Amino acid sequence: MHFLITAGPTREPLDPVRYLTNRSSGKMGYALAEAARDAGHEVTLISGPVFLPAPSGIVLVKVETAREMFEAVQKHIASADVAIFAAAVADYRPVVKAEQKIKKSAETLTLELERTEDILGSARGLFGFKGCLVGFAAETEKLVEHAQDKLVRKGCDLIIANDVSQPGIGFDSAENAITLCLPGGQTQTLPQQSKTALASELIQFITRLVSSS
Repeated sequence: MHFLITAGPTREPLDPVRYLTNRSSGKMGYALAEAARDAGHEVTLISGPVFLPAPSGIVLVKVETAREMFEAVQKHIASADVAIFAAAVADYRPVVKAEQKIKKSAETLTLELERTEDILGSARGLFGFKGCLVGFAAETEKLVEHAQDKLVRKGCDLIIANDVSQPGIGFDSAENAITLCLPGGQTQTLPQQSKTALASELIQFITRLVSSS
C-alpha cells in the first residue's frame, strides 16, 4: 500500500525573523513513516521543519507553512491508500507578514490572526480521498470526547488521541501513550512506550483496519 504521512510543526511568519509555531518535534510522524516503510509499504512523508534526519527509502516533501502543507497534501494524496495526518498544523497565521523586522516600541503589540487551511477536513470533500483516513488529536482535557467529535466531523476512520498535558509523553518526548478512537464509540488504549514501538503497533493496526474494510 501507499501511505501518505504528515509530520512536524508548521511555521507562520510574523516578519523576516519571527514566526508562530508549536512544540511538535515530528518524532511520531517520522516513526510512523519508518514503520510503514519497514512493513514493506510505499511512503510519502510531508514534513514541516524538524531537527530529524531524512529517512531512507521514503519520498520526503519538505514544507514550512500550513498553506504549503495543504498544497503538498492536495498534490500527493490521490495516489495514497492510507493518509495519516500526524503533523501539528498551526490553526492560525498572521493576517499580514511585516516586510521588515518588527521593532520593540509600544508596551503591547496586537496581532490579527486568520484561520489556516483545514487539511484533515479537506481530505474527504475537497481532495476527494476515498482511502483510510487517520487523524491525530492532541488534547489537554476530555480526550476521548474531543477525539470522537473530531472523528465524525472530519470523516476519519481512526483518530489517534494523546493527552499532551501529561508529563513525559507527547511533544518533544521520545515516548507517547495514545487512545485509538473508532466509529461507533469504540476505543483502545496503547500504554506509554517509545514512539518507535507505538508506530509499529499503529501501522499493524491500520493495515488490519484496511484489510477488514
